[in-house]
Amino acid sequence: MSEPTDALAPRDEEHDPHFEPVIRLTEQVETKTLEEDEDVLFKMRAKLFRFATESSEWKERGTGDVRLLQHKETKKVRLVMRRDKTYKVCANHAITLDMRLQPNIGSDRSWVWKVAADYSENPPTSETLAIRFANAENAQQFKEAFENAQKINASLASGASPSSEKKAEGEAATEEKKEETTEKEESKEEAKEEAKAEEEKKED
Repeated sequence: MSEPTDALAPRDEEHDPHFEPVIRLTEQVETKTLEEDEDVLFKMRAKLFRFATESSEWKERGTGDVRLLQHKETKKVRLVMRRDKTYKVCANHAITLDMRLQPNIGSDRSWVWKVAADYSENPPTSETLAIRFANAENAQQFKEAFENAQKINASLASGASPSSEKKAEGEAATEEKKEETTEKEESKEEAKEEAKAEEEKKED
């Protein structure tokens, strides 16, 4: 007499469960930082602070690379700084002409400046920031790059690019030289005319 069989019961030879993984570890998720379309004009390690008005003290925002990034199409320059390891943004703002890097009291390797809208927080906040470098030389390099970025953004706002400004300056210099040459030639001609007139008077 054969044993009753259950059609729904799994058989050993047929039991082959397969489960799809929830997350495929081999897949790479592409994350965009909005920095892919920008060129790095300046990069240097530093420590960033913000002035907390509620407690009237400086609070550390993070340590990492401060960078000045220029958009490949618009050519605008902004300052971006991310914390080490976490890469969390601790500074993100446009560099405007009204910003003034002020030396921090008692230090030749740090600067203080005011930002109307820092986008490292949401919503953007008005901040007083301070940045400290390893030495005075690095601090000076940052200052020069920062002020150059201000000039670039100011020229874009006025509708002229730095290259076009240089071109305009060169053209103006060329025109001045042409005018000087023309004036010299006119002076020579006048001198010749005067000399000729003097000779005619003597002959008379």
